[in-house]
Amino acid sequence: MVTSAFEELLAEGAAVPVDGWDFSWFDGRATEERPAWGYSRLVSQRMAHARSALDVQTGGGEVLAGIEVVPPRLAATESWPPNVPIARRALAPLGASVHQVADDAPLPFDDGSFDLVVSRHPTVTVWSEIARVLEPGGTYLSQQVGPLTAPELTRAMLGQDVTLTPRSPGVAVTAAREAGLDVVDLRTQELRLAFVDVAAVVHYLRKVVWIVPGFSVERFRPQLLTLHQQIEESGELVAHTGRFLVEARKPDRSR
Repeated sequence: MVTSAFEELLAEGAAVPVDGWDFSWFDGRATEERPAWGYSRLVSQRMAHARSALDVQTGGGEVLAGIEVVPPRLAATESWPPNVPIARRALAPLGASVHQVADDAPLPFDDGSFDLVVSRHPTVTVWSEIARVLEPGGTYLSQQVGPLTAPELTRAMLGQDVTLTPRSPGVAVTAAREAGLDVVDLRTQELRLAFVDVAAVVHYLRKVVWIVPGFSVERFRPQLLTLHQQIEESGELVAHTGRFLVEARKPDRSR
């Protein structure tokens, strides 16, 4: 039986803006375990010692805006047009320049421009470009999403797993080395993700678009009703997601 509560939750989840990577709307409606290494803290620590730093695929600038010490030169890139003005507003107090650049395009910077490059959850890592813009001895630090994100949701919607990207720790290590970088740290963790209503599921699938390709409330309404009923019975819907941290360094041949 379709209830008015279900209809209201669908409408609410479909109406929430998906601009930027601010997940504060989920407070009280969904929880996601955070990786033990504390990516934002690591970035802030590294930025305090950088001379020239770049945040690739910055989203709305959420991580970069939280650093405590700003390097003399700070830049960011972002591909999604709605995020660019959000990032520029967020990073203006830091004096950072924000460049609109496609995720797989060459970076608009000279060779050896940065001693630190960071990136949280890049859709793709162009390792050759990372290596090119790093100065000798420079570091790339990135927290990345594994090949499957919330596969429980994918199965519930599509009836099967979907691996849309080649992202994995092994692939990252191989690609980094092929680009001439030395991998100095690699960590992985599986994280618990829980939703307490179907509105949160709808908003999540609209925001993290690779989990269910072509997702819409109308198209997946029967599956959403099933999830709604499961949440009503058990109190939450539990899924899992993987993250890995990779740190790579450009060798300094002059030493």
